[in-house]
Amino acid sequence: MSSFSRPDGRECDALRDIKFEADFAANATGSVLVSFGNTKVICGAMLEKRVPGWMRAQNVSGGWLTAEYSMLPYSTLDRKTRDASRGKQDGRGIEIQRLIGRSLRAVIDLQKLPGHTLWVDCDVLQADGGTRTASITGAYLAARLAVQKLIDEGKLEENPFSDSVAAVSVGVYEGEPVLDLPYVEDRDASVDFNVVMTGKGEFVELQGTGEEATFSEDELAKLIALAKKGIKEVSTMQANFLTQRLLGDLKL
Repeated sequence: MSSFSRPDGRECDALRDIKFEADFAANATGSVLVSFGNTKVICGAMLEKRVPGWMRAQNVSGGWLTAEYSMLPYSTLDRKTRDASRGKQDGRGIEIQRLIGRSLRAVIDLQKLPGHTLWVDCDVLQADGGTRTASITGAYLAARLAVQKLIDEGKLEENPFSDSVAAVSVGVYEGEPVLDLPYVEDRDASVDFNVVMTGKGEFVELQGTGEEATFSEDELAKLIALAKKGIKEVSTMQANFLTQRLLGDLKL
């Protein structure tokens, strides 16, 4: 009998407690406070009537979706210096916000946002591992709520989203493949993956690495299977949340 146990007592294939709270930011068109255990991220979406300069210069039709990501100074145990105080954004933040943007653009028809940019801002309130996966999961919900409000107000003709998108982390911790790693596991994991998938089960992005270690094809297969299981559960939570919030069956 294995003596392996996770620090928080979860089974290897169990997610942390996941919660979504709508309308957390009153001035955003759509907003959600998403919690993956002790990781909490505020996601807000707003529509701007303009597109990036490169689209105008190249006469590209349609609209755009972009994301910004930041960690609040008190989101970690040691105070994190604000990007504005340093005079530049850290490389990790840039990489994560690009990932969030790519993930949402994979499931949206930008031709249905003519002349507009949908901005999605993700601010980490509390970090305990998996901030990028929580951000992607919450960013979709905030954007979808914003889109529905804009449709109801007559500012958009139809829902530009063709599917939902969500993300989870997986990794090898003390020799065992595990799902949805908090900081204590992520810190000591020998293999670390972030997986982004659509609600229909299509992959958007895989980010994985051995942390001064290697991993086998069998371990890779187990990690992907764990991620697929976790994202299927998260996607169901997203759909239930939107259905309850918007009162009716939705085309996600």
